[in-house]
Amino acid sequence: MAAPCQDRCARAREAVLPHTNRVTPFGEITASPARGAWTGNRGGRLHREDGTLTRRWASKHWIICRLQWKGWRRKVMGPGYTHLFFLDEATAFAAGHRPCFLCRREAAHTFADAWRPGIKVPEMDEALHTARRGPQELVRARDLTDGALFTDGNAAWLTYRGAAHRWSFEGYGPPECLPDGPVRPLTPLPTIALLAAGYSVQIDPSAEAD
Repeated sequence: MAAPCQDRCARAREAVLPHTNRVTPFGEITASPARGAWTGNRGGRLHREDGTLTRRWASKHWIICRLQWKGWRRKVMGPGYTHLFFLDEATAFAAGHRPCFLCRREAAHTFADAWRPGIKVPEMDEALHTARRGPQELVRARDLTDGALFTDGNAAWLTYRGAAHRWSFEGYGPPECLPDGPVRPLTPLPTIALLAAGYSVQIDPSAEAD
């Protein structure tokens, strides 16, 4: 009788414990019960049958997708690619992702055109992959545009309306003063340039709270 009991307990744990598929602005993939505004993937399957991760990416194509599109239904942590989830688009950008050309065609073309008209997807993905792999140069926090995230060496912070908001899976903290000294941006510099050029990034509503 022990085996059926163990099976029931295992199923109960799976129903309660969150999957390891929430993405931080640092690009890390971890577990959190918090919901996200977007899903996405990194080019393929990253997980084993038990849901544990085997790698951080399968290709250089890191995309941001709609939670729902054309009624498609896929099992999270199923046999296909690993579904990842993000608090908001600003978080996904900081982690090094870009809009999907399938389910977010308009946003993807806006992103690409702001980068450079006629740019090819592999070129963008290669540049973003390079930015993800190496530490980015220090910048002044006050020079960052709205929607860009940076780190103070510990936490991640959103730059928004002249203030810094501490990031968490549940949302952003209240506005605080931007640091006076240099900070290390988490959002790749090519993406920051697109935000400065006018790309309208989706930011979690918690950043609006006083």
